[in-house]
Amino acid sequence: MKKWKQYLPAGVLALVLVIAAAFTFSVRAQEPEEDTIPERVFFGSIDGGGMSKEEAVKAIEAYVEQLGGTKVTLTAGENSLETTAGELGLSWSNPEIVEEAAGLGKTGNLIARYKVMKDLEHEDQVYGIAYELDAAKVQAFLEASQETLNTPAVDASLTREDGEFVITPGSQGVSVNVAESVTLLEKFFSTQWEEQEVTIELTAEVVEPRGTEEELSKVQDELGSYHTNFSSSADGRVTNLQVGAAKINGAVIYPGEEFSAYAYLSPINAENGYELAGAYENGTTIESYGGGVCQVSTTLYNAAIRAELEITERYPHSMTVSYVEPSEDAAIAGTYKDLKFVNNTEAPIYIEGYTVGRDIYFTIYGQETRPENRKVTFESEILSNEAPATQFKAVEMPVGHVKRVQGAHNGISAKLWKIVTVDGVEESREEFNRSTYNPSPAIYEVGTVSANPEAVANINAALATQDEATIRAAAEYWSDEAIAQREAAAQQPATPPAEGGTTTPEGGNTTPEGGTGTETTPPAGGAGDGSTTPAGGGAAVP
Repeated sequence: MKKWKQYLPAGVLALVLVIAAAFTFSVRAQEPEEDTIPERVFFGSIDGGGMSKEEAVKAIEAYVEQLGGTKVTLTAGENSLETTAGELGLSWSNPEIVEEAAGLGKTGNLIARYKVMKDLEHEDQVYGIAYELDAAKVQAFLEASQETLNTPAVDASLTREDGEFVITPGSQGVSVNVAESVTLLEKFFSTQWEEQEVTIELTAEVVEPRGTEEELSKVQDELGSYHTNFSSSADGRVTNLQVGAAKINGAVIYPGEEFSAYAYLSPINAENGYELAGAYENGTTIESYGGGVCQVSTTLYNAAIRAELEITERYPHSMTVSYVEPSEDAAIAGTYKDLKFVNNTEAPIYIEGYTVGRDIYFTIYGQETRPENRKVTFESEILSNEAPATQFKAVEMPVGHVKRVQGAHNGISAKLWKIVTVDGVEESREEFNRSTYNPSPAIYEVGTVSANPEAVANINAALATQDEATIRAAAEYWSDEAIAQREAAAQQPATPPAEGGTTTPEGGNTTPEGGTGTETTPPAGGAGDGSTTPAGGGAAVP
């Protein structure tokens, strides 16, 4: 200023000071209030001029919420699904623009602030609204929509008709790649979306069907077969074997794939066609839906081992069964006992299962690579055999009722030998498995109900002995029918001996007048002998 005074005339200096003061006053006059957004400032299409920061935030949020109803169509191959931007978690991602807008013309030196305000007089300041999606919501939506968006591949099928194999080609499927599709949608809405309805092709992969005509045509040869008989089975059990064989029939197992009998047979309930029949549980026979399916898995097991497939899971029954030798069985029980095997051949295998009359058959077909002169057989060997006891239990039935409700099963330890012969000569004999079966007693129900206290006391005393002959004698003697017969006989009048009747020799015993010549003594505590055939039969085994 001293230099100005020195070199500028006083009038010029005064003029400069006046202009500077006027400029400062002009800038300050144009500056908006501290928390107010200047005129001609827009957020997208929203006019924010004159709004406070809070008002601008609410206006933008309301606008974004409205945009949440915008339709978004997602496609995957030929499939499509409509949703909205809001369902995908649309939100506003750059809220800092409000703060920036509110600060226009309020920062920097006087010249900079003046320039900002002058520019606004000639041109709008437009801040773009940036968007983003909620990745977690997008992922959840896509995962929940898999059934609609995906197209399952249809595997080629193989059926056996009139002794010949028929191949039906499969078709490709489409599967959405959820992770990559989430990234794609996030990027589109953050960089490309123009706030309007849109159709987006998701990232998807082609799913090839299993089975080609070339590989399925290899299935021609019989690798192993087996059948068992169920002629003694009740109707419910017969139905269960028919249903079980049908559910496995037609199964195609590819090389390296594991087969699970339970997966094909389940759920084992009435809704899936099964009926009540005898089944093993904790050493006893009970009525259960699907009773008998163990004969299905057992028959298939024997076909599989003759095909020399790799057995990965097999369990013996808790007690022996009648339709195969010990160690040749394979039990099914819920998910904890299953029959599983792996196709260890180089070609697919086909399982054929059916019933004819009272026999169930399984045959496994594939590509035979074993020498024709090589034969495989299996032989059961019993290592130990323990006979079970017989149990009698009281039931609320009349005295005289004796019925077998469970047959006896010996406790057996056994092993199965795999024998290989070549041209009829034994080449190898190896232990294939070992099995242990628990002994299970024959169980009889014995009635203990009578109006006669003496009958009740005697049948209970006989039961305490657990001796079959004693119990049967007591049941026969103290039945209501036997008591009634004795009482009726006692009420008959005595018949006098005929004149000239026979007497015993001197010193001998005389037959009591009107007597029978013998004396009947009731079983003391059920004493007696003789065994009668039990009423009823044993329960069917699995």
